[in-house]
Amino acid sequence: MQATTHLYPLAGYSFGTKSPQIDEDQSVAARQARHQAEYALSGMRKTVEAVLLVHDHGHPHVLMLQVANSFFKLPGDFLRPGEDEITGLKRALSEKLAPPVNPSDPASATEAVDWEISELLATWWRPHFDSYMYPYIPPHITKPKEEKRMYLIQLPEKRLLSVPKNLKLVAIPLFELHENAARYGPQLSTLPNLLGRFNFV
Repeated sequence: MQATTHLYPLAGYSFGTKSPQIDEDQSVAARQARHQAEYALSGMRKTVEAVLLVHDHGHPHVLMLQVANSFFKLPGDFLRPGEDEITGLKRALSEKLAPPVNPSDPASATEAVDWEISELLATWWRPHFDSYMYPYIPPHITKPKEEKRMYLIQLPEKRLLSVPKNLKLVAIPLFELHENAARYGPQLSTLPNLLGRFNFV
């Protein structure tokens, strides 16, 4: 039986801003060095990311965060020690997209939002301390360095989404993502394939 998910018009969502969230690492080399240091202390990193869908002009779009007008990513985060995937993903979504409690103070705490986690879409593995990830563990790898899981989120018909001022929230159509690894990378460009099994209503 084909899975069903509900999509609502992009025009039904409103968008605000909140305080910037600066990346801890200012370069790829710094990110890899931090990952290696954390692995020595805590073992394999676990990451969760969210796929949020809307429709615009009759076509499904994925909401993504855009960094510096060039880099695109899904909202998500590394799991904290002892944190389960669902709890961690809801925390990450609130940190990235929930509005501040006090709208006149973008630096105030974020509102408590009950995100509806639908289902797991994909698992990616990072064998080494570099940028390459695969949708499987290569046969010669016994200790992968990171596991990333992507979950589909069921958005309500209307919601206020507040984005850190140093990021932009953009809606990318599936046809733009399809086989476009040159612009969006191998993970994001496979989302149309992963979502092809769903009946959008």
